Amino acid sequence: MSTRDLYTTAQPTLSWQVPATGAARFSWEYEEGRERLLALYQKGKDKQWDSSTRIAWDLDVDPYDPLGTPDEVLNLYGTRHWVKMTEKDKGDLRRHYASWQFSQFLHGEQGAMICAARIVEAVPDLDAKFYSATQTMDEARHAEIYGRFLHEKIGMLYPINDNLKSLLDDTLRDSRWDMPYLGMQVLIEGLALAAFGMIRDTTDKPLPKQILAYVMQDEARHVAFGRMALRDYYRQLSDAELREREEFVIEGCYLMRDRLRGVEVLENFGIPRKEAEELSERSEFLQLFRKLLFSRIVPCVKDIGLWGERLQKAYLDMGVFDLGDSNLDLLMTQDEEIAERLDAERFAAEERARVTEVADAIADGAAAE
Repeated sequence: MSTRDLYTTAQPTLSWQVPATGAARFSWEYEEGRERLLALYQKGKDKQWDSSTRIAWDLDVDPYDPLGTPDEVLNLYGTRHWVKMTEKDKGDLRRHYASWQFSQFLHGEQGAMICAARIVEAVPDLDAKFYSATQTMDEARHAEIYGRFLHEKIGMLYPINDNLKSLLDDTLRDSRWDMPYLGMQVLIEGLALAAFGMIRDTTDKPLPKQILAYVMQDEARHVAFGRMALRDYYRQLSDAELREREEFVIEGCYLMRDRLRGVEVLENFGIPRKEAEELSERSEFLQLFRKLLFSRIVPCVKDIGLWGERLQKAYLDMGVFDLGDSNLDLLMTQDEEIAERLDAERFAAEERARVTEVADAIADGAAAE
């Protein structure tokens, strides 16, 4: 079935073109490179994996409760609309919310793939080109995974959110080579990581937990890459150039914060946009969710050297300034450990099943003698 048939609203076109700007940069220096970045490149090669075999796609998923979402976290819970809803309506609502979330993940991952390819083209240093090439493959795998989950398990997609599209557009149109790093590696990847993590840590459904854990293992490397490259480069910039980057971060953070309301879902249930926005803004869960979403980005922005007065004021306004002191390295280490632990648990279970199968076969053979 074509993706066009699964979108919640008719799409006049299934393509989007963003004019490319900036220069393609070659480097004829093939020996020298930053040790840390080359080590990350080696790790990127070592950690490649096949989503067709590592993820247990045969696991069943209830499309009307794909994430095990409690009633209390749905924006309509406790409202006049909720009391009118049947159990089927509530299942439809869960399906739409999961579709909306994973659709934005899917569109973001395609954006990340294109930005990573743009970094390969535009970044001046060969060590960064090497790593970005591995990331491009990672992002292709992630888009493949989210697309497959939406097509095969939920059977519904949402179009890209306008604010996410706007941030991608700004990131890709900018001719400065560091902007795909800043827009994608720091802003979009950082916020996506936090969103992935919240679902990974709360869902009781094994398939989405696997998907998110394994994707986050890759993303931990991507954020580390952005931090290394931008920290080195931003030490060389003037105050005026740093302020330009900070303005971009401020605008991007407001856009990303405002896109995470799921208003499109409520509109599909017949709720006028203004009321849908008000219901979303009153959601206590959404307020908590928003703050957690910045748990990855604020310490990263501070770490790379973008911490001017106006940026700090913006984070105070968003209520996330205190996250600047979060231990980002610890969060990334935990992401890797969770994926490795999940692998170990799965392999141990498969080994136990094989041992039981062999023992049963031996017992059946002995009984037949």
